[in-house]
Amino acid sequence: MAKEPNKQTRNNRGFYVKMRFIHRRQAEKAFCYRYSKWVLWFSLSFYFLSYYLITHHKSPNSLSKTTVSLSKSLLASRALFESPDKKIPSSVFAGQLNDTRVYVYDLPSRYNADWLSSERCSNHLFASEVAIHKALMNSDVRTMDPLEADFFFVPVYVSCNFSTVNGFPAIGHARSLISSAVELISSEYPFWNRSRGSDHEDVAIADGVPEILRRSIVLQTFGVKYQHPCQEVENVVIPPYVSPESVRSTLAKSPANGRRDIFAFFRGKMEVHPKNVSGRFYSKRVRTVIWEKYGGDRRFYLKRHRFPGYQSEIVRSVFCLCPLGWAPWSPRLVESVVLGCVPVIIADGIRLPFPSAVRWPEISLTVAEGDVGKLGSILEHVAATNLSAIQRNLMDPAVSRALLFNDHVQDGDATWQVLRALSGELHRSRRRSRVSSE
Repeated sequence: MAKEPNKQTRNNRGFYVKMRFIHRRQAEKAFCYRYSKWVLWFSLSFYFLSYYLITHHKSPNSLSKTTVSLSKSLLASRALFESPDKKIPSSVFAGQLNDTRVYVYDLPSRYNADWLSSERCSNHLFASEVAIHKALMNSDVRTMDPLEADFFFVPVYVSCNFSTVNGFPAIGHARSLISSAVELISSEYPFWNRSRGSDHEDVAIADGVPEILRRSIVLQTFGVKYQHPCQEVENVVIPPYVSPESVRSTLAKSPANGRRDIFAFFRGKMEVHPKNVSGRFYSKRVRTVIWEKYGGDRRFYLKRHRFPGYQSEIVRSVFCLCPLGWAPWSPRLVESVVLGCVPVIIADGIRLPFPSAVRWPEISLTVAEGDVGKLGSILEHVAATNLSAIQRNLMDPAVSRALLFNDHVQDGDATWQVLRALSGELHRSRRRSRVSSE
């Protein structure tokens, strides 16, 4: 049982994390001894809010005769993975992350470790929940003293229950698993109850988003610029999980000269007929147009069936198409960048992860959904003009590093970017608190 926090401890700072960080209530208006504590509940329950897209799979032979050499890009990518995984000194973290501290709850294994019996749990597209947990356990950001914590992390793996029918994450169990974890920590520790977090389980707003999310900073792969229930709370867009080991293996097997003989590549679901009885086309018909217009074009290497070695095709490609599916994003966006293929984003209104660290306009192309019929001429124009500049920007190891989660936090990697974003919110919250008290 954790003791009640000392009133003078670190200005009584505290935040809650449970794959979801939630602002703690505003300064209590008691007039004597207390400064307020803000609470953030950090959530990866975007699994409730996001559609699942796993259509980035796979096949070996190229139909294109276009050949482009990009050996420097591959060498830069290899340098990223061959550099030693050095632990970042505490002093560096303190300065870059505003001295942010995270307390990680030690929960029974049924909430996390037991799910790792499935190898996919730590490798599928939502495995960032596992990777962030591991990284925090090994990080100097972690504190063993809850009294000095800015955030509390509740490690519950909600996306590791895979359907036996289609292999996708089945999250019907997630609400009860989360509720059980909340009940446990609220009964054994004082911190959760102070945020009124235990009141959220059965409360939802009209559009289906739990009331607790109204005061949340949600970590989510689903990011859009238009109105959407997922966007009606504060959020940080993060990349879908791509295994650094799989990328390292692909690079090790790729040609040393960086030869790219595929001009434009896409492998994934491309429906020719409406997907369901409502008459809606999968991907708003974007993928259908790509298949119908460019399926016989020798410049385009398009495949509709899965292939486990699809990363070997990405590393051979100049342009990698990243059209929306049921959702606007997919892991192929990250895989394209880290394997040196220029991502061609076809998803109107998408919000991309970590824009302060990854200058997306300089490393990618964005094509409007309505212009997909002009895709061939657009890519030819880019290839004849500024392709070399885009490829040079892709060579920067910092770009790839920002999109990959590691078991140990590395300077600038995806977990570091998450902490940076949250420390920024912590800084802004403290500033708002000071202003409101003046």
